[in-house]
Amino acid sequence: MLWSSSKWLVQVSARIAYSSKEAVMPNLIIKNAKLLDIGAGELRPGASLRTENDKVVEVAEDGRELIANSDITVLDAQGKTLMPGLIDAHVHPSITTLDLASYVHRQASWIAIEIKFILEGMLRRGFTTVRDAGGLDSGIPIAIQRGLIRGPRIFRSWRVLSQTGGHGDLTPVSDHPQLCACTIRTTAFSHIADGVDAVRRAAREELKGGAHQIKVMAGGGVATPSDPIDMIQYTEEEIRAAVEEASARRTYAFAHAYIPEAIARAVRAGVRSIEHGNLIDDASARLMTERGCYLVPTLVTYDQIAQFGKSHKFPEGSLRKLQDVLHAGKGAIETALRAGVKVGFGTDLLGETHPAQSEEFRLREQIQSAADVLRSATLVNAELLQQAGRLGVLKPCAFADLLLVNGDPLKDLSLLSGQGEHLHLIVRGGDIIKCTL
Repeated sequence: MLWSSSKWLVQVSARIAYSSKEAVMPNLIIKNAKLLDIGAGELRPGASLRTENDKVVEVAEDGRELIANSDITVLDAQGKTLMPGLIDAHVHPSITTLDLASYVHRQASWIAIEIKFILEGMLRRGFTTVRDAGGLDSGIPIAIQRGLIRGPRIFRSWRVLSQTGGHGDLTPVSDHPQLCACTIRTTAFSHIADGVDAVRRAAREELKGGAHQIKVMAGGGVATPSDPIDMIQYTEEEIRAAVEEASARRTYAFAHAYIPEAIARAVRAGVRSIEHGNLIDDASARLMTERGCYLVPTLVTYDQIAQFGKSHKFPEGSLRKLQDVLHAGKGAIETALRAGVKVGFGTDLLGETHPAQSEEFRLREQIQSAADVLRSATLVNAELLQQAGRLGVLKPCAFADLLLVNGDPLKDLSLLSGQGEHLHLIVRGGDIIKCTL
């Protein structure tokens, strides 16, 4: 019995060691595809594409055949649509339930396992890259790199920066607050940092820990208890401190904000994008255009919380605040587009609503053409993430992130809905995630 148990442990250890190695990516040729040129908004039949390791190395059109060596896997697309992998620029996979009261008592190991399934669901829906908008520590990308999670490429923010009483301050209001002389309080989700020096220190700490960008809470939000939607948070000098520290690391800061005053303050301080922006006005939109600031709307999260928040024990106070922004998102996008703002694609889903990620396409198509929505989820988001030419395109030197769709998304965006049912091939960084060819 002891020998049998020992043998079993050796076998399990061997499987774990094997699965922890970085995957060996096959070199691929995908032939006989219709290439979706998202920039031009057109399909080009008779296309082929070749990958080596994690990059695209050659694209051929007009029926030209690519040479396949013995070490290349050849896949026949059978006339299906070949397009770049999708990018979601605002996700929170670490917030694994709408029941925030119970969430704060969940063990880290429990949350980590839930994160695994949330991220793997995103990749199955065709999102090969995501930007974490707060909450993911460094262990999750390492687990993806080592094959323990088959998830998307992640641009990680980890802890957000918030002021006392701001969006991100999850501590309840107390009649007997335990104040201390320090100016930073840290939780798993946020640094509550007050004052320019404290913000600077908090930003440096996140960048030291490998954060790809810094997120600042510049206004009130829905989920936290003590910050009205119309509240302006952080001074311009405090936000600028975060922007400067991010810039020193050759990256950027971005800001959560709803109302015009909060948007304008963050934009003047130099943030790269405004998240949500539901209550934007013409003046703040024009300022965003002048400063080259992006907008990342997140319509689907309000839609889902309105439908399912109560049944999943989303806080009552947060459900009341939701009404302030619920019906304003579509008009905000129209205002931004009218001013010439570059509009990205985000979802901001929490907990039990994560499977609705692709519903954002349906909501956005009510405002924009299918081609423009696809550009938001590829070209615009790649530029926002400072990855133009590497993500959101299928051309030499770009990452081999690609989807094969059974149909034409330019005519029917619902092909990207659901849980990836219409995706016959998903490749992330040269690694075949799904193939039904």
